[in-house]
Amino acid sequence: MPDPAIVPSTNEPVILIIDDDAEIRYSLTRVLSSRKWRVVEAPSGEQGISIVKNDPPDLIFLDLRMGGMSGIETLQHIRSANPKQMVVLMTAFGTAQTAIEAMKYGAFDYIMKPFDSQKVLTIAETALQARADIRAASGYKSVLNSEDYKEGIVGSSLVMQDVFKVIGQVTASDVTVMITGESGTGKELVARSIWKHSHRSSKPFIAVNCAAIPDNLIESELFGHEKGSFTGATAQRIGKFELCDGGTIFLDEIGDMALATQTKILRVLQQGEVQRVGGVDTIAVDVRILAATNKDLEEMVKAKTFREDLYYRLNVVRIRMPALRDRSEDIPPIVDFSLQNLVKQKKARVSKVSPEAMAVLVRYRWPGNVRELENVIYRSAVLAQGDTILLKHLPTEVREAVGAVSPPPLAMAVPPSSNDVAPKEALPNSSPVVTDHVQAAAVTHTVAEPALTVSRALDFLQAELSRGPTPILERLEREMIERVLVSEGGNQLRAAEKLGITRATLRKRIDEWGLKV
Repeated sequence: MPDPAIVPSTNEPVILIIDDDAEIRYSLTRVLSSRKWRVVEAPSGEQGISIVKNDPPDLIFLDLRMGGMSGIETLQHIRSANPKQMVVLMTAFGTAQTAIEAMKYGAFDYIMKPFDSQKVLTIAETALQARADIRAASGYKSVLNSEDYKEGIVGSSLVMQDVFKVIGQVTASDVTVMITGESGTGKELVARSIWKHSHRSSKPFIAVNCAAIPDNLIESELFGHEKGSFTGATAQRIGKFELCDGGTIFLDEIGDMALATQTKILRVLQQGEVQRVGGVDTIAVDVRILAATNKDLEEMVKAKTFREDLYYRLNVVRIRMPALRDRSEDIPPIVDFSLQNLVKQKKARVSKVSPEAMAVLVRYRWPGNVRELENVIYRSAVLAQGDTILLKHLPTEVREAVGAVSPPPLAMAVPPSSNDVAPKEALPNSSPVVTDHVQAAAVTHTVAEPALTVSRALDFLQAELSRGPTPILERLEREMIERVLVSEGGNQLRAAEKLGITRATLRKRIDEWGLKV
């Protein structure tokens, strides 16, 4: 038995067992050693902490109830010394309190006694894979500088560059701007950016959600009312247009505004004056109007549900916000921006996303756009035990939508023994003949064509390499790109999404190889 105070130097994963029961340590050592992992034992929490401080193992199995220092106390000390340490708690009491405490103090998972050997191996493989993912993400550097995206609008794609250009062009004037796009694309952020860079930036900016205010109250909200003008009007009220005098008012979801109110908005635009509900005097106001909608106003005009004259008054300049699925290359910086905000607000401590999780985020279609992405990042950050969001932390519906499953076990990265049969779908992350791009392409192609398993793809690679030196990776990557481009009818955006690469990378490959699209 190895000295419990020393973790032998090895490139193989090292697993530490901390338990005061010698029989448990012996049984676990036999099970874990069957995978040829290096196993180290510690009979107490104190000795386990000493090992962790001197030479941290890759994974720890820790008994919850021990004589002397308890498992929870030991876990707290271990996580304090190394917040990234992977720990699996062992317990004979599978209560809700046990699970909650285990997760609360940062355990990766917990396992019930008596043990099922396969369950132990599965948890160990999953934890070691998660550890490998975290190490892969450890080289991650923030893609944002301190001054980048201070407007809150994140993105450097071509479509977003067009948006930024129009914002810059309209800030110097008081022209009315219509901002269109799907819900959650960031239309209010565009409006705030226009106001912030305009000569009205020292005056108020007021946002009004027209869809959230009942029709019988919106006129009072916008234009104010006189005392006694209607039941409940016990005092005079100043409307938003008066309060915003000299500034900018943003009418969000203007397509939901009643026709009667649309008429009064038109009067403000034409004559620069408002009249309170129940009042007789007109009040001059100097307000710039920005409007937004996710509805088709042109169709509403045809259907007579939106005033044509108001439409043309509002639609002097139009800014179309693209859907997130149409600018997938902006997803990594948006994720980065969201994580930075969560850390600043002290809502989470996560600062990184594993490559596997990021690939899923880039491939997902995001029907709720940026708002949905921010929500997913928040949810995943809350569930992450360490400082990295892993694939398993993403919502099930997101992973299933792109055909993503949990990462293959780390044990599958080495040739299986005669007693172990690797599943054909397991793609070795550490395979020396598969690069990140090719791996992503192979996985995508397997999802698209189930008959072609990754195992068969690797057999082909091995056969090609056995023939001598050959640029097999370039050949495979080119073949994958050509096939996906054909299957997507030459649509580069959809092809890039399916391949799991950015559109810029795809265009670069097309130019390098002179592909005809």
